[in-house]
Amino acid sequence: MNHFEFILVFNYSRTKFTILPFNSTATFFSLILNFFNKLIKECFLFNTNCLPFNCIFAIFNISNTLTIKKMKHKIIVINGPNLNLLGEREKDKYGNVTLKQIEKKCKEFGGKKDILVTFKQSNIEGKIVDFIQQSRKKFHGVVINAGGYTHTSVAIRDALAVLTIPIVELHITNIYNREDFRHKSLISNIARSIICGFGPQGYILALQGLKEIIKDENR
Repeated sequence: MNHFEFILVFNYSRTKFTILPFNSTATFFSLILNFFNKLIKECFLFNTNCLPFNCIFAIFNISNTLTIKKMKHKIIVINGPNLNLLGEREKDKYGNVTLKQIEKKCKEFGGKKDILVTFKQSNIEGKIVDFIQQSRKKFHGVVINAGGYTHTSVAIRDALAVLTIPIVELHITNIYNREDFRHKSLISNIARSIICGFGPQGYILALQGLKEIIKDENR
């Protein structure tokens, strides 16, 4: 996957050309050549004296509308049951930070790091499965904090197993330092990596780590 996308749009005289995104230098020069061929044909068809002006105008438009922009890494962060109560429940374990505050910090971080963050939460198992299925062709990676479903949901595990994009399993607390039933994760053996015990900061670590995984896979 190319991490740059090129967009060329230009207008001139009686004809409007719009060239869709392309991703190689060869394609770019081919499109430019095609443009000037059309430009010359129009000049001869409508006004043989307009060629110098139109050529200058076309070059000006090309220089002003050709943009090369970094493609953002699209990452979805999926949160499971009871995480909507962060900041209220078991503050000794989860702290005072709310899920909304975490979402805001993730998106602010993403804006600085060329990561387009989509944030989701549901208490319903089937809804989480829907989020996962919808991520297959829309995102480059998944961060999932499945909450209590981590230890019980075969459906969520199976939905994740279908994905060909990298997955990071995330937990705010250290699940291996809590009740025995939390030590078993149905997700871990299909996740690329696991982050747990870093509190809300774990979300930022997950985004940063997943971005690096995506970059490595597409080199």
